[in-house]
Amino acid sequence: MEWIRAETMEQLREAFAIRMEVFVKEQGVPADIELDEYDESPLSCRHYIVRSDQDGVIAAGRYRSYEPGVAKMQRIAVLKRSRGTGVGSYLLSAMEDEARSEGYQASILDAQCSAEPFYRKLGYETVSIEPFLDAGIPHVRMRKSLNK
Repeated sequence: MEWIRAETMEQLREAFAIRMEVFVKEQGVPADIELDEYDESPLSCRHYIVRSDQDGVIAAGRYRSYEPGVAKMQRIAVLKRSRGTGVGSYLLSAMEDEARSEGYQASILDAQCSAEPFYRKLGYETVSIEPFLDAGIPHVRMRKSLNK
């Protein structure tokens, strides 16, 4: 298994395919709001995929600058058949390492409430007072220091 920073349109399309499968087909997010201005090219933000030797691309995620020193992790998706295998932790850790190497001191993300325990295990703390809806799904804002 390896994580790859998407640097070509083909790799970006592979990331989109994962997101469409997980968010649109599985969770019912409208397709027209899944892609945004950060998906226009591999340079719009930092996109990543995870490729497995046996299964091809099985996960995707991205991050962008949110505010000075803070990276926002987004669109983290793992195919259903690969969940529970450590792929999500592996991808997020790689994204955090990349953000840290670029000088970010903290990471935030808007987690689906059902995934809040997963992110908590990885060191994120819930900072929103109450859940909020994003694409009709309850979310919470979470934050983690990237300083070691």
